[in-house]
Amino acid sequence: MTGVRKVSNEVLVATTGVVRVTAADAAEVVRRGTRSHRKRARLCAHPAATDPLHEMLICLARGTYIRPHRHSGKSESFHVIEGELDVVLFDDDGAVRDVIRMGPYPSGKTFFYRLAEPRYHTVLVRTPHVLFHETTSGPFDPAGSEFAPWSPAEGTAGAAGYLAALRDTLDRPAGAVA
Repeated sequence: MTGVRKVSNEVLVATTGVVRVTAADAAEVVRRGTRSHRKRARLCAHPAATDPLHEMLICLARGTYIRPHRHSGKSESFHVIEGELDVVLFDDDGAVRDVIRMGPYPSGKTFFYRLAEPRYHTVLVRTPHVLFHETTSGPFDPAGSEFAPWSPAEGTAGAAGYLAALRDTLDRPAGAVA
């Protein structure tokens, strides 16, 4: 990739005023995401965390854990390019409120979503990987995400169990008892 700065094995940042992403560039983001310890990678089209608009090409591999969180005063949108994921929306107490099953346009599933309210949410990757375009407002401030107090922190022993239990809950037939 030309015009890109490597921040880490998981994060690449565009360095030019005109950003072009080819199929080969997208494949490189997927390669990095599927090989990453945290099972994710991104190409940031915005050059700095202080930018008012953040656009990212993101790959998440199956099994990655994105801790349920919410943002006050921000919106985010996803446009799925390849693969499938579920966006899971929660009530404040951790009960699943809604599931948005997403896939690329030809799949017939929701291919675009936008969340413009401070609702706890996470994603569950349904295919070996998913590649999507995310847009959100900047600047990036890690303190701007409020993690759900009922969810385990990333990297803890409870994270894998929580992810498995969430997957089981979503895969249970309607009306089935746990």
